[in-house]
Amino acid sequence: MTFIVKPAVRSVTSALAALLMLGQTTAEACTRLVYLGPDDNIITARSMDWKSDVATNLWVLPRGIERNGQAGPNSFKWTAKYGSVVATGYDVSTTDGVNEAGLNANLLWLVESEYPDFNDKSKPGLTIAAWAQYVLDSFATVEDAVKALEKEPFTIVTDNVPGENRLTTLHLSISDKTGDSAIVEYIGGKQVIHHGRPYQVMTNSPVFDQQLALNAYWKQIGGTVMLPGTNRAADRFARASFYVNAIPKDENPDRALASVFSVIRNVSVPYGLNTPEEPNISSTRWRTVVDHKRKLYFFESALTPNTFWVDLKKIDFTKETGKVMKLDLGENQDHTYSGDATGDFKQAEPFKFLGLQM
Repeated sequence: MTFIVKPAVRSVTSALAALLMLGQTTAEACTRLVYLGPDDNIITARSMDWKSDVATNLWVLPRGIERNGQAGPNSFKWTAKYGSVVATGYDVSTTDGVNEAGLNANLLWLVESEYPDFNDKSKPGLTIAAWAQYVLDSFATVEDAVKALEKEPFTIVTDNVPGENRLTTLHLSISDKTGDSAIVEYIGGKQVIHHGRPYQVMTNSPVFDQQLALNAYWKQIGGTVMLPGTNRAADRFARASFYVNAIPKDENPDRALASVFSVIRNVSVPYGLNTPEEPNISSTRWRTVVDHKRKLYFFESALTPNTFWVDLKKIDFTKETGKVMKLDLGENQDHTYSGDATGDFKQAEPFKFLGLQM
């Protein structure tokens, strides 16, 4: 069963229960936000916060690739309709990316996630590592993606984080060139989809309903009076929500881009931060920003002095002549690129999505 949630007014009193959840915020922390500018100037930004090197590289993936859900004999299968540029996690999963139609997908940590059981009677399995890639491969708009996802054509199958003894627990955000957004979570084994243009911000714990309630509380106080300043997910949500709507709605796309970068940096976690009470707190490893209208994908590593971008308009995504290509970002993403790095990609063998060992 899928629950579709449309935008609604959140009461301040409902935030009280959510406030009780703050102590359960996980150490893994990311933030995603969508800027709704004039003249269809839509920009999505996210930070990747993790306690160790997430071994990210950038990849160009053309149309026509045959995919397998990596869940054994009962695996979900599809063919890539759209080409995409993606950022990987450990080079075994798509954690972030944008396709040639301007659809953006991001995976963020959500410790409360509970996925359906997967067995021989389940719908075909899809590894959580390819969840975002399926969306990028298959849809041009959020609305089209939501219509397909609400039919639940697959069962999400999770596995341990590479090198760790704990399950991968994620939720998915989607945004497109119209400014539409969707947040997809699995709560108590049920898929919950929040669909609507107002869903501009997503962080981590608590679940999205409670994040919205907390944000309603801070809206009553007013961002010019006081904003929470810690690196907890709920505090980052409140700051991102206020700032992304307070920055100028500039008709100059470069100025708008600068404002959005300012907001995502504001909600980032200082690199190498270590506090005695939270020794495993996550640092911001990298940030991506998608300019949906101009089809530019920006990447910024915490360990390099420059921001660079990939121009999707310059990439051959065709099935016939398009090639899988990789931009090697190095250990801890410390390789330096500057400006338009589209021409720096090198042809490579496709990475393999993490799946069940069967």
